[in-house]
Amino acid sequence: MVRRILLSLLLSFSCHLLPGAAYAAPSHCLTYYGECKYPAGFAHFDYVNPDAPKGGGVKLAETGSFDNLNPFILNGVKAPAIAAMLFESLMAASQDEPQTLYGLVAQSVEVAKDGGSVEFVLRNEARFHDGSKITPDDVVFSFATLKEKGDPTYKILYAAIASAEKTGEHTVRFTFTDGKNRELPLIAASMPILSKVYYDKVDFSKTTLEAPVGSGPYKVESVEQGRQITYRRDPDYWGKDLPVNRGQYNFATFRYDLYRDENVAMQGLFAGEYDFRREYIARNWATAYDVPAVRDGRIVKRNIPDETPQGMQAFIFNTRKPQFADRRVREAIDLALDYEWVNKTIFYGAYERNHSYFQNTEFEAKGLPQGKELALLKPLADELPPALFTQPFKNPTTDGSGNARDNLLKAQKLLEEAGWQVKDGKRVDAKGAPLNIEFMLRQPTMERVIGPMRKNLERLGIASSIRMVDDSQYQKRLDDKDFDIVSIWINRGNFFPGNEQVALWHSAQAEVKGGNNLGGTQSKAVDALLGALVNAKDYDDYRAAGRALDRVLLWEHYVIPNWNSGSYRVAYWDKFGLPKIQAKYNLAFQAWWVKPR
Repeated sequence: MVRRILLSLLLSFSCHLLPGAAYAAPSHCLTYYGECKYPAGFAHFDYVNPDAPKGGGVKLAETGSFDNLNPFILNGVKAPAIAAMLFESLMAASQDEPQTLYGLVAQSVEVAKDGGSVEFVLRNEARFHDGSKITPDDVVFSFATLKEKGDPTYKILYAAIASAEKTGEHTVRFTFTDGKNRELPLIAASMPILSKVYYDKVDFSKTTLEAPVGSGPYKVESVEQGRQITYRRDPDYWGKDLPVNRGQYNFATFRYDLYRDENVAMQGLFAGEYDFRREYIARNWATAYDVPAVRDGRIVKRNIPDETPQGMQAFIFNTRKPQFADRRVREAIDLALDYEWVNKTIFYGAYERNHSYFQNTEFEAKGLPQGKELALLKPLADELPPALFTQPFKNPTTDGSGNARDNLLKAQKLLEEAGWQVKDGKRVDAKGAPLNIEFMLRQPTMERVIGPMRKNLERLGIASSIRMVDDSQYQKRLDDKDFDIVSIWINRGNFFPGNEQVALWHSAQAEVKGGNNLGGTQSKAVDALLGALVNAKDYDDYRAAGRALDRVLLWEHYVIPNWNSGSYRVAYWDKFGLPKIQAKYNLAFQAWWVKPR
């Protein structure tokens, strides 16, 4: 997953605090609205086995490479899971509630009644791996360092947090620039905490292969650059008995092996080179697991339901490129994807197509705009396609036969309206410049999908190509905005859209190097709706702004929507014990354990 997804991952822990959710007194949790599921003093989350045995090791696989153990800077390719394994935040997320946080490094939290600040009380027992105490000074240092020197994501993420200050021996306060932005307490609570003492001696801004000092359940045990990293559970981990941690982090070791090729990685599972695999390729799931170890039960193959908001997996256009600046061109290219044929022929009917940036949430745009949503959209009508007000948005469809003639005729008309004509078999603009497209990929698995689409593009006179690049080149080209079309997956797990949408879509973020506005979106209408979203006064206004934003993004055709399965497809050697209750919104692999022999 590309670095830009970092923002969505960080904000999968965040949400809006609406009236009634700000605490007049210190609390053990933060939640979107109403009451937290788990009361103060709860013993453990429901989706864990609090008596799960500890021990044993798990071997996992990733594709790609890495050259950096500092997960918080732009440079380098990060080692798998380094942030989750080593670094704690003030609060931790529950995986069976929408966007709810409970105390981790912080034992309690208090949000000011005016929404202008939040104060955390730190646990006296919280420690870094070197044995030093986690203090308010570390929290203040972390905020300043991440905002000033970290990945550009953090500067965007913390832009509306004016300051972090020590207010007592165990207390720290974050003050906000705008008390109306009720998401900010959650953002502050999810911030990773760095050791000030350690980074006073180590240059935070540089890549490193030396294990940093963290405070999480695991430490780095060994590293082979680009090939393997092993984490070992810290027997002295200070937080092992906290309610948010009981029954979790049961494996003594995690080892990640890095593979260059996805097919080779899959064969590694069957050969016993690693223990657990999540399968993302429908064809593999349908055909490649007919092996002895699966047939005789040594490898378990199963679908685990996934109720998480799916967000938007898609091909995104770089609208900075002149050929993609016109929405009609983007829509025409979208029409060249015959999803029904692809799903039937290549995916074995395993998917449904994404139809919203906030899929599986209350913020999906459905039907025609009405009420408060319509009131938000009407003043922006000059900026928007007229059909947005008269037609529900629908992805293009075909009969699945492989003949997308009707869609290609519509695409041809759109291209001609946008000034692209066919000359000598090539689609060219008024100056004779051809319409060419390059799909940039890191993994070859999408070539099977893009191949049939390229044939349809060719019928439209559009030349296309596929460029395969390694992880480091891929990241550099994304940072430099040097691409035509790439694959993204945003908003997955995000129940309540908020400030992260500003980073993803606001005009001011379009030219930020390494920023999250990957497609270069610059739209007055989108900017206005982002303002309405983050400054909503109540839930009805907030929901209306989210739906309006979703609707505009869809009608602008900034992406070619992909698909989702609605389940976790996993295969693993039969060595694991699983809790009786599955987390509703996460696979929660950290709650599994190795079965005693």
